[in-house]
Amino acid sequence: MNIKPRLNADGITIHTPEEFDGMRKSGALAAEILDMITEHVVPGVTTDALDKLIHDYMIDAGAIPATLGYRGYTKSSCISLNHVVCHGIPSDKKLKDGDILNIDVTCILDGWFGDTSRMYVCGKLSRKAERLIDITHTALMIGIDQVKPGNTFGDIGAAIQAYVEARDVLLYVIFVAMDWAEYFILPLMLCILAAGVPERF
Repeated sequence: MNIKPRLNADGITIHTPEEFDGMRKSGALAAEILDMITEHVVPGVTTDALDKLIHDYMIDAGAIPATLGYRGYTKSSCISLNHVVCHGIPSDKKLKDGDILNIDVTCILDGWFGDTSRMYVCGKLSRKAERLIDITHTALMIGIDQVKPGNTFGDIGAAIQAYVEARDVLLYVIFVAMDWAEYFILPLMLCILAAGVPERF
């Protein structure tokens, strides 16, 4: 029997406590993977080797890499090195001292998607890279602080934008569809960084 999803007035699915428990378990595994990979981010290792470690850990935990096979994608993670904004593809490129990279993992555990990413530093960090990481981390916390009843995605983006632009850091304004809960790509399109007055997207 097909059960219709519970939707609020804005068309957003309202999940049950049991469903949230499934999301938490998948999200916890994704975070665990990012903890695991930390010690392997060292000069000389390839991003392909990191991806293989992520793949094996996910499989051993009984999960499925959501990216693997998605529209022909052949990797179990996305690894963005230095100037790559997001969704970099793991390769035979070796990490060098001073590299910064974002590792993005999405696992499917018991039908629920857990998606998270983290910035890593390989070796000794330059002052320029350190400043970038500090600013973006603070911007993330500012954005999270705006996640509350009554606020819109525009409020989140506007708060981030105000903080970052005041520190002379360039913003990339991009549109994405994010995975969450039971789906890899949701139809909802979010503007990562707002331009102008906050509004409902």
